[in-house]
Amino acid sequence: MVFTDKKLAQYVIQLCKHKEIKHVVISPGSRNAPLTIGFTNQSYFKCYSIVDERSAGFFALGISQQLLEPVVVVCTSGSALLNYYPAVAEAYYSGLPLIVISADRPKHLINIGDGQTIFQKHAFGKHIIFEANLGKFSNQKSIKLINKALNISKNQYGPVHINIPFDEPLYGLTKNIFKIDLPKNSHDKSINPRIGFLKMQIWKNAKRKLVLVGVNHPDSIDNSIIEKLANDPSVIVLTETTSNLHHPNFFPFIDQLIIPLLDSQYESLKPDILLTFGGLIISKKIKAFLREFKPKHHWHVDTHKANDTFFSLNKHFKCRPNQFLKILYDNYSYCDSNYFNFWNSIKLQRLKDHKDYIKSIPFCDFKAFELISSSIPNNYMVQSSNSSVIRYLQLFEFDKSIKLFCNRGTSGIDGSTSTAVGASNITIDPTLLITGDLSFFYDSNGLWNNYIPKNFKIIVINNDGGGIFRILPGNDNSDIFKTFFETKHGRSAKLISIDNGFNYNSANSSSTLREKLSQFFIQSDKPQVLEIFTPSEINDKILLEYFEVLKQPLI
Repeated sequence: MVFTDKKLAQYVIQLCKHKEIKHVVISPGSRNAPLTIGFTNQSYFKCYSIVDERSAGFFALGISQQLLEPVVVVCTSGSALLNYYPAVAEAYYSGLPLIVISADRPKHLINIGDGQTIFQKHAFGKHIIFEANLGKFSNQKSIKLINKALNISKNQYGPVHINIPFDEPLYGLTKNIFKIDLPKNSHDKSINPRIGFLKMQIWKNAKRKLVLVGVNHPDSIDNSIIEKLANDPSVIVLTETTSNLHHPNFFPFIDQLIIPLLDSQYESLKPDILLTFGGLIISKKIKAFLREFKPKHHWHVDTHKANDTFFSLNKHFKCRPNQFLKILYDNYSYCDSNYFNFWNSIKLQRLKDHKDYIKSIPFCDFKAFELISSSIPNNYMVQSSNSSVIRYLQLFEFDKSIKLFCNRGTSGIDGSTSTAVGASNITIDPTLLITGDLSFFYDSNGLWNNYIPKNFKIIVINNDGGGIFRILPGNDNSDIFKTFFETKHGRSAKLISIDNGFNYNSANSSSTLREKLSQFFIQSDKPQVLEIFTPSEINDKILLEYFEVLKQPLI
């Protein structure tokens, strides 16, 4: 076996292996040659070659999203590093471990006009949780900094940046390994939550408890705990598609429930205690409701951070939600309350109105999502792009065997395809990406790699632009609106799909979509794209009318 002759590169590689960090996404370059040589010459590492650094960052994020373990991205010097920034920001706000390792010029070549050189120190500002700039330190100090960076990413779930200057020549090899004393691995200690007698009494006595779950990893809450929450008459559990929590007694359609309410009804929904866990919340309507009708107590459960999203947070329990709920419901007796029964009856009425409305509408985005959601086979991983797509998916329920993910840290459209492709390399389940046209075209480089499985499928909702802008205030249907907000483009995904080795089909009506969906999920020898063309002029009207229909008096 041969090794790079650069000590710092060897140190990084030895420490990554020591900490069982296995997946490494490499973008081509010369200055990062010592790292590329080092990682690819050891069979322990699973290395991926992704040319576009922006795509590579999100590809790595998809792997991290599935494993909840650190993934390494490696790039050359210069602007290559800056292309990681969107994925780094997403990792920061989604709480995903990502290790950015950038090669750099030596210090004496910075800011003198040398090529492919920028200020790489502090490149990610506040969007990383640790930074190690190597080069001026002793070998031992560098080893400690690398070790600290890897530990922090692994234990605190966030992005870190290791910047390493390399002198030329860059391609030198040696048969010798520069041995180091490997430090003991640092593990994130499991924290026993101290709920306290007073908090336990507050929970026990409260007759209106609202549990709101954001982005949540599948299978992270025990079924026994789910049953206890679901059968507590004083609790309603609001979930989102990204919550990956399912029970017939839960409330998965938040906007469906709260958009039609009167102020008096909002007052009766207002909880005594709001308990939140999971990542960021999609629904703007629940945010608006809880900011105006503030709970007496807002408790958030998370091992590391708590966002004061509703401006009422007064307790952060630093532990895993499953731990917290186990203790909370240990020897717990339910209190008398009509909170669940009252709101469950409203939920059932809303569901009836929802189904009746969908039967009456013509082909549109809404109808397409109804047909898609009812066609996805069990045991699929669904990756959603942002904007309209994830919001439409909020209006439909999925089988509990379906795992649903979306980049909700920064809610950008820029890396959905790359994230889905990265994630598909980890899961044994087939992967479906549901994306809008703009998101698909924006991240078309996500298909420019050799790692797309045969069972990878994409549904593109093509409404010829940013359909969500028609729903938001400001739609005057002018040429300025169509060009600079909605961004009409008149393009199809067909040529991109075929060029990247996908089977391609399209649909533009309810009947053709049903026909195409019946074939789409059959196993094939190539990945597949199904492009659905919907009429942009009526999509917004049908969705807005839907919420007006829900406002009708309850029967």
